[in-house]
Amino acid sequence: MRILFLGDVMGRAGRRAITERLSDLRARLKADLVVVNAENASGGRGATAGHAQLLLESGADALTLGDHAFDQKDMMAFIDREPRVIRPLNFAREAPGRGATVISDARGRKALITQALGQVFMSRPYDDPFSALDAVLRAHPPGGMVQAALVDIHAEATSEKMAVGHFCDGRVSMVVGTHTHVPTADAQVLPRGTAYLSDAGMCGDYDSVIGMDKTEPLRRFITGMSRDRFTPAEGEATLSGVLVETDDRSGLARSIQPVRDGGRLAPTHPA
Repeated sequence: MRILFLGDVMGRAGRRAITERLSDLRARLKADLVVVNAENASGGRGATAGHAQLLLESGADALTLGDHAFDQKDMMAFIDREPRVIRPLNFAREAPGRGATVISDARGRKALITQALGQVFMSRPYDDPFSALDAVLRAHPPGGMVQAALVDIHAEATSEKMAVGHFCDGRVSMVVGTHTHVPTADAQVLPRGTAYLSDAGMCGDYDSVIGMDKTEPLRRFITGMSRDRFTPAEGEATLSGVLVETDDRSGLARSIQPVRDGGRLAPTHPA
């Protein structure tokens, strides 16, 4: 199975890139499944129901969220009726929706999609991501009822993401980090067969400060004072993520390759 994962969709520029280019990118990469992190799709804070639906209609098979999962209030009801949208497993006990789901590709092969939030340097204390993931992974062993499994670890600290990668090694097809909006260069297949990348980057305008128009972040860094709200940058977006090919029998990874399409980053198009 060929799984394309794209990092945090950032504002209007990211949504526009998905709607205009995802279908073509999916065809060129011969992706069987596409999973997109929609954490910042609506003005940089969460995703509205309408924007989530737009991303799904544009070719995403599933959407993951993150710590801003419910910043847009209509997501509270939408996520209960849309199983293709996944919130973090360890967000809160009372949170609506689901932290894991199983989706199928055109050939009927099944893939587990799940997400957890990190604890280090995050804005609030979340439940332990390791125990939350462990319970789900025990119910979906590699080579069992699903042919592939993807973990989105939405976290600030690279060390915590790497620890999750090694914790899941041999238990899932791939572990991909999100949240920091900067793609990392450590794509690898871990010793027991799990593909790993610390951060997929963002689908947004990289002529920015992690997707935000540069003016206000620069002012705050330089002067220590704020004047305006942060607003997403709206130049041409780069679609940034990773393509993983898995073995259907074992559920583990055969290969992992970064993907960069359009915008300011150097293009990377796996064969």
